[in-house]
Amino acid sequence: MKTASANAAKDLYKQLRCLSWEQLWSKHVPAFNRETPGSKARNAGLVRAVSVVFSESGSHSQKAEVTAWLRSLLKDPDEKIRRYAMAALPKIGAEASDEEALIELLRKENPTERERKYLARALDKIGGKATLDVADKLPVQTSLKVKASIAREESPSTIRLDERIEKIAGLQIQLRSRRGLEGFIRQEVESSQQARQLFKVKSSRPGLVELTPLADFSLSDLLSLRCFGTLAFVLKKIPKPDAAPIAKVLAASSHLLQTLTQGSVRYRLDFPSLGHQRALVREIANRVYALSPDLLNDARRAPWAVEIHPYEGQFLVELRPRLSPDPRFSYRRLDVPAASHPPLAACMARLAGNSGNDVVWDPFCGSGLELIERGLLGGARKLLGSDRSAAAIDIAKSNLEAAALRVEADFFHGDFREADLASNSISQIITNPPMGRRVPIPNLAGLIADLLETSARVLQPGGVLVFANPLSIRPSYARLELDMKQRIDLGGFDVHLERYIKTHR
Repeated sequence: MKTASANAAKDLYKQLRCLSWEQLWSKHVPAFNRETPGSKARNAGLVRAVSVVFSESGSHSQKAEVTAWLRSLLKDPDEKIRRYAMAALPKIGAEASDEEALIELLRKENPTERERKYLARALDKIGGKATLDVADKLPVQTSLKVKASIAREESPSTIRLDERIEKIAGLQIQLRSRRGLEGFIRQEVESSQQARQLFKVKSSRPGLVELTPLADFSLSDLLSLRCFGTLAFVLKKIPKPDAAPIAKVLAASSHLLQTLTQGSVRYRLDFPSLGHQRALVREIANRVYALSPDLLNDARRAPWAVEIHPYEGQFLVELRPRLSPDPRFSYRRLDVPAASHPPLAACMARLAGNSGNDVVWDPFCGSGLELIERGLLGGARKLLGSDRSAAAIDIAKSNLEAAALRVEADFFHGDFREADLASNSISQIITNPPMGRRVPIPNLAGLIADLLETSARVLQPGGVLVFANPLSIRPSYARLELDMKQRIDLGGFDVHLERYIKTHR
């Protein structure tokens, strides 16, 4: 239970937090400085308010004055004032002199356990090489965080995509996707000559395809596949997510991580299905650091993610490269609201097929992903895009230019129903129409019906329509026949990915 003093400090902070930095600095700080020690302790909430307000406003010189004032409070005889100053310094943007002041307090004084904890928390955030010199006086977690921070700045990390990974007995690769796309991933692997030589599909389940390596491979080999969302290496299966076994697995993966990383080896530990596990993450990170000091847990810009996933009554310890932006979709310079998921666009393009001389139209082109993915497959003679948003047309053109496709392309700003397209002139229509989720559609059923009717008119005999259908609507035109239907997750709600073929009869 919080003490009355703690509650009073919190209440004062809430009152002062709403004031401007001028009011705090010119009125309340001078009054605080004149108070007696006991009164200062009761008004410690001012220190917190000053740090928060000045972190959001005030000039550089003003912040320097505030930092100097906070640094002076580190010498206050009252422990509470010192602790509030320790917590406040990192918020302002502390410098080397502030780190030195904290270390001096750690060395020369005899801090209580609580004060030592606050010192460690402050040095977690602003500590540098000088902090590592007093690591014996600090928790392991602080040394780990400071070392990760130094490595992040001095040794930026990148993932070696072309480095060969030796075939490791028992190594499994997980390709994760939105539920319903796993069949497309499997088909892509099994239809690619290169992928078939390197990988074997072990199994698939909703949202997941498991591969077994057949030979040495690289991350670039895996990234030649476009239909999956994320990839990960299964390091080991464990009975339950306990700290000791997870730490041993990570430490044992040190060689693999160092092989695939240029620069410092930093990872972010996460339990996607178990929510925040801060205490467990901290314990695992400390154990890993003790076993392998070159592996640093780092929540900021780490090139690797270590994720613990439940699996058939056990848990998988997975190592996932954090590739942002995804090099497969580097053409995506800009985006539009509710844009297509790139792997879904790749799946739709594959579903449409390749006749070798296709004219492809996307009536709702958005940022152009479906058209670009279809163009990357080859065999497209012309790409056509239309959209009611002029901004979307500009974005699609920019992304298409970035993709460097040698394909004729044309875009039309306006309603797809007004597109000047002759009957039987299009061989493929690939589109992800508005779903009415983010932007209400007055008559979504009418929109989908018009899409089907327009497709039936402009498609050539044998032509294909591939689209994500949010409704249970079928074409009234007899020659447009449903050829394939797959339920997929479109990010929190299900739709059907459908393929229609215009028959010759």
